[in-house]
Order: sequence, then structure tokens, then C-alpha cells
Amino acid sequence: MSQRHPVIAVTGSSGAGTTTVMKSFSHIFRRERIKAQAIEGDSFHRFNRVEMRERVRVADLEGNHNLSHFGPDSNLLPELEQTFQGYGESGNGQVRKYIHDAAEGAEHGAEPGTFTDWQAMEQGTDLLFYEGLHGGYVGPDANVARHVDLLVGVVPIINLEWIQKLHRDQNMRGYSQEAVVNTILRRMPDYVNIIVPQFSRTHVNFQRVPTVDTSNPFIAKDIPSADESMVVIRFANPKGIDFPYLLSMLQNAWMSRPNNIVVPGGKMGLAMQLIFTPMILRLMDLKKRAATT
Repeated sequence: MSQRHPVIAVTGSSGAGTTTVMKSFSHIFRRERIKAQAIEGDSFHRFNRVEMRERVRVADLEGNHNLSHFGPDSNLLPELEQTFQGYGESGNGQVRKYIHDAAEGAEHGAEPGTFTDWQAMEQGTDLLFYEGLHGGYVGPDANVARHVDLLVGVVPIINLEWIQKLHRDQNMRGYSQEAVVNTILRRMPDYVNIIVPQFSRTHVNFQRVPTVDTSNPFIAKDIPSADESMVVIRFANPKGIDFPYLLSMLQNAWMSRPNNIVVPGGKMGLAMQLIFTPMILRLMDLKKRAATT
């Protein structure tokens, strides 16, 4: 962790909704005039799209049906730790971008499914902001979590997560339902062993819980809306959290445990603004103090 160059990480599974959280942070950064260096977790995949498909094909032939983007073998996790550590020490480092689609490819002059070249981070940023799969990873090869000053988990209940992934991959990426289900099954061991343990290390977790039937996510015709959901927000350390203020500002919110607050799904964005703005301002205050010592 670093007071001079803080690191914020949002971690969650594919289809969990981390991009929505990223947008909320972007609003805070813009309003408070904070200059953030953004990093996408996909940029630390070890293989491009074609290479990964070939790796999966070979693994299947060898009887390994669980090679996935969730696992350490498919990602540059020691390099991710080094990036966090290096930024914390100097405010510098190297970044690249994974090209998801043709629009991004046209913008960056690269083919979809490939990476841009590594390049130096922007100079003079206030903090590093990561969004991806492994912001809280701890394993024999790397300890990413120890370099994070604010770690946020995004964890919809598993059936909702699958519904969101099915709809995204089918409607936006053109995959068949069978292909998406096969991906879910392939990733399950890594999901249980790599992704889930990270949520015991987060400072704040957001778990969206639908209030409609999602018992069979594979026949769901649409994603439950925000108004059809509640969000459980868990604080690892409730000390210093102004719960009376949050309850007064978030209509129909209530506390389910001493470190849990439950809010209507439509209030999730507002809750993030109220919770994270003072946390980020505190990091900026510590940064300014460290710079004068």
C-alpha cells in the first residue's frame, strides 16, 4: 500500500457488473478533479484471443477441461503485482489495452482479440484505478491484494451473474447459449478457487440480489432490472462508516447486520457516491500529507 500513490481496485467475475462500478468511480474522479490512471484487468491476460482458443483446444485434448481466463496460468499475475507495487512506489509503470471488438480496434489500430503495445503510464496521476478479475488475488505466484489501498468487490448472486453473462455474450458478442454455458462450466473450478476468495479480502462488497425468480438462469428472457433488485453492501471494517447518514440519504435502506446495509437496486449508484467519495478524499488527503514529509 502507498500513501503517495494510492491504488484502488474493483474486482469481480465476468458478467458481474464491474463496469457499472467503474462508471461510478469515474463520476467521482471527474467531480473531485482527480486524475486517475485506469487499468483493465483484461490487459493482463497472458494470451490473445486466438492463442487462448488454441490453448483451450490443446488442454481439452489432454483431458484438462478447466483452463480459463480466471486461472493464474492464463494471466500475468506476477506482472500485475509488480505494476501495483511499482505504481505505489513511484507513480509510474507500463500499461497496454486488450482490444475487445472492432470499434476498439479501429480506435487503437489493432485487431479485436489482440493487445496494444506496452507503453508508459501517464505522468502526474493522482491514483491507479484497476477494474478486472484479479484485484484481490493472493496465490503462490503473486500477492496482488497487499498493494491495494481500497479494494471493492462486485458480486451478484451466482444465478444473476450467469443471466448477465448469458445476455451479454449472446446479444453483444454473438455467442450461442451452448458456448456460453460451456464457458461457465469450464471456469467453475477457477471461479471457486481463484475468484471467490478475493471477496473475503475486500474493504467493501456490493452484492445485487434480484427480487424475482432466477432459479433457472438459462431460460431467463431478460436481466432483472435495478428496481427488481436489492443490493447488500458489506463493510469489512464498519468503524468510521456513518450508517445513520447513509440510511437518511438512501430511501428505504436498512441494516441487516452491524456491518451490512441493504439498499434498493436503483440506489446502488448513489450509494457508491456517498460511500466512496469520502474514502477517496481521505486517500487524497493522506497523499498530500505524505508529499510534504
